[in-house]
Amino acid sequence: MKQILVPPGKKIYFASDNHLGAPTRDKSAERERIFVSWLRHVKKDAAAIFLLGDLFDFWFEYKTVVPKGFVRTLGTLAEITDSGIPVFFFTGNHDLWMNGYFQEELGIPVFHQPEQFEINSKRFFIGHGDGLGPHDKGYKRMKKVFTNPVAKWFFRWLHPDWGVRVAQYFSVKNKLISGEEDQEFLGEENEWLVQYAKRKLSQDHFDFFVFGHRHLPLEIALNENSTYINLGDWISHYTYGVLDGTSFKLEHYNP
Repeated sequence: MKQILVPPGKKIYFASDNHLGAPTRDKSAERERIFVSWLRHVKKDAAAIFLLGDLFDFWFEYKTVVPKGFVRTLGTLAEITDSGIPVFFFTGNHDLWMNGYFQEELGIPVFHQPEQFEINSKRFFIGHGDGLGPHDKGYKRMKKVFTNPVAKWFFRWLHPDWGVRVAQYFSVKNKLISGEEDQEFLGEENEWLVQYAKRKLSQDHFDFFVFGHRHLPLEIALNENSTYINLGDWISHYTYGVLDGTSFKLEHYNP
């Protein structure tokens, strides 16, 4: 279990689901500027920053090529890590094809699966959240194809101008971009990630389960000592999580 100590006066920040590039680069430009403003805002007292996936609506790393754009976000993340503030990145279902660029160019470790952290003696289970829980079977099958080394090898042979264009088209077709399917709380019994967290609790204790993917800010007490958090998104909610050392809360960013 990875351990982090939060010094007095410092905080840890969590954000997820920016989907930069959707529905078009021009239309996501303003959302990117807001997110960059947030990054510079939290840099003032951040002990660490967690990005829980779908930062990009589509991302694929060829051997010598990465998707065009997002330079404001990438440059700001580089400034943050250069200043000594650690950033942790968890791949989501839209940007799971990462293969070293963030580690080599930005000094940001990338996690492809949920990870356990101990932060100031509090136990955290952190991940994007895609494919977890008792349902989402169609996506689970699709993810096996997307992450298959042979499938990735064939896709890599497409010229980036074609490969990225085709992938962006199908990525934007995903209804999660609009958030239409995620505007209502379905009840604990129908929230797959809540059910997943409860099953994990039957095996081990965690103080906080922190996920993205759902696009809806949620804070649910699982029992007296454990809380489920969903971070929302940067499409319509502009919400993020902040840990001040012991307490965790969701906040809304309004620049």
